[in-house]
Amino acid sequence: MKFYGIDKLSLVDYDEKIACTIFTAGCNFRCPFCHNSSLVVSTPETSIDEEDILSYLKTRVGVLDAVVITGGEPTLHKDLKRVITEIKKMGFLVKLDTNGTNPEIVKELIDEKLIDYVAMDIKNSKEKYAITTGLTQLDLSNIEKTIEILLENRVPYEFRTTVIKEFHTLEDFEKIGQWLKGARAYRIQKFIPSENCIQKGLHELEKENALKAKDIVLKYISDVELRSY
Repeated sequence: MKFYGIDKLSLVDYDEKIACTIFTAGCNFRCPFCHNSSLVVSTPETSIDEEDILSYLKTRVGVLDAVVITGGEPTLHKDLKRVITEIKKMGFLVKLDTNGTNPEIVKELIDEKLIDYVAMDIKNSKEKYAITTGLTQLDLSNIEKTIEILLENRVPYEFRTTVIKEFHTLEDFEKIGQWLKGARAYRIQKFIPSENCIQKGLHELEKENALKAKDIVLKYISDVELRSY
């Protein structure tokens, strides 16, 4: 399996853990605000072999707590389970970042205790999901299945939404709260404009409205936080 980036030391990608973050390429979404456009719209020329990743991690046993696998969308890769199995053998916690479009894979990883934390992106309310993912249409059934799997609380998880002024309204957060009612945790993430984004000219949601969004979702989920605000 090929990887296309590594952050050898992260204190922000896995709460309260010292982590290494590795990046896969390829995604079935084209979110306009995605910061990792080079991993989404094409495959970078420079890659890191799986063997090199695993060799590095062996030198970090006892130093790092966890490995975060992000992308792109990691669950698109057929070798994901095998690689995670090798990482778990070293004693690391594993966090998976996912858009939730492959519920069977998420369930299998949970069933086999191969992942210790899941962060699932919730792009928007159901009505605006397709446009927020850069698609003309989108079947939400797999996303809803992944939500249901996580709501079973068999592994720690969070739902998270990166908020964009052009895409998110307070009404959307009312609908998101109703959709995810009873969830373990929900994070409202600040959008930071970047030249790496797929679409230029997007803006962060003002903190005042982010706080209002938080209050709205708190009616449905007890643990809601702003991230990076």
